[in-house]
Amino acid sequence: MAEVKLLGTLPSPFVYRVIWALKLKGVPFEFVEEDVFSNEKSALLLKYNPVYKKIPVLVHGEKPVCDSMVILEYIEEMWPQSPLMPNDPYDRALARFWIKFGEDKGVAVWKMFHSNQDEESRMKEILEMLQTIEEHGIGEKKIFHGDKIGSLDIAFGSMLYWLQILEDIVGVKLFDSHKFPGLHAWFENFKKAPVIEENLPDRDGISLFFKRRRENLLALA
Repeated sequence: MAEVKLLGTLPSPFVYRVIWALKLKGVPFEFVEEDVFSNEKSALLLKYNPVYKKIPVLVHGEKPVCDSMVILEYIEEMWPQSPLMPNDPYDRALARFWIKFGEDKGVAVWKMFHSNQDEESRMKEILEMLQTIEEHGIGEKKIFHGDKIGSLDIAFGSMLYWLQILEDIVGVKLFDSHKFPGLHAWFENFKKAPVIEENLPDRDGISLFFKRRRENLLALA
């Protein structure tokens, strides 16, 4: 089998999407740590992602694939065992719809983290996103993808795990179990899935990383 490498940095939720997908598929890989905040990007990153110069990058047999959700699509097609997407075409379309919804609306989480400006507006956007998923997305599902973790679970799981960390740093509480009981129950089920639980990031380490990152961002504002 061709060698698989993953270029990334461990505090990144987008990198963890790929890690979880590879682990769920049972695909061995080499992790290559990148210093994404360095003034100079590594030669490997510039070689494999010269367009955006961003992580994550999956390199399979010297062929690079960029963007976390595009990488998940590649992983799904390349290694069809333990499917991450539903078999039914309509269910696949629904999964893609909600993944796109999370990608579009989840930007507000990072905007809230990066700046104190328009904080109330950002929080309102996040609450509206969570309410929409609660009312129209999750329903009574324990896992979005039937009884096994799939791409949609990975996309939402990464967003919510980091949202809770960023909430603590910013000093707000948005993802409340009383306001969003269905989504909160789903998230707890997601974290307890064996492969996810065994490969959750170090929360304290990530919190410290992003706390320092926010301090630097606000100092430059």
